[in-house]
Amino acid sequence: MQIRRYHHGNLRQALVDAALLLIETKGPTGFTLSEAAKNSGVTLAAVYRHFEGREDLIAEAALQRFAIFAECMETAYNGRHPNALSAFEATGQAYLNFVRTHRGPYVAMFESGLPRQPSPELNHAAMEAQKVLQAAAVELSKHIPAEKRPPPQMFAAHI
Repeated sequence: MQIRRYHHGNLRQALVDAALLLIETKGPTGFTLSEAAKNSGVTLAAVYRHFEGREDLIAEAALQRFAIFAECMETAYNGRHPNALSAFEATGQAYLNFVRTHRGPYVAMFESGLPRQPSPELNHAAMEAQKVLQAAAVELSKHIPAEKRPPPQMFAAHI
């Protein structure tokens, strides 16, 4: 019997990548750590050297992708825009483009049911990613008469 040897340069990242693919095809609750290990070419014991369990693995995937998401949003918002509506629209479009092109990460970030509060890093990353959309909403709401203006946070939340 031939034993498979670990051959990744970065097993932790290989497991995150495998989990993202599994999330995309099976959903965040539809895969096991054994599947992530198998898809990474390692034993289940190797997974536990890096993650406490499936939720920990999903949380790491979400944490990493929130940084990418925030960068996409910032790039769109900070581009040249003739007005606040155009900047808001570009930011919203960047959001939708991220969802279309990063389905697995999006599910890990927003639909996995992971509590963000117990993980300060995950909560911080999520809040940082939302700041761009909130800034765009603040600028857009300035163009609505004060007496009819909903809170900018409501704009961002609805988007």
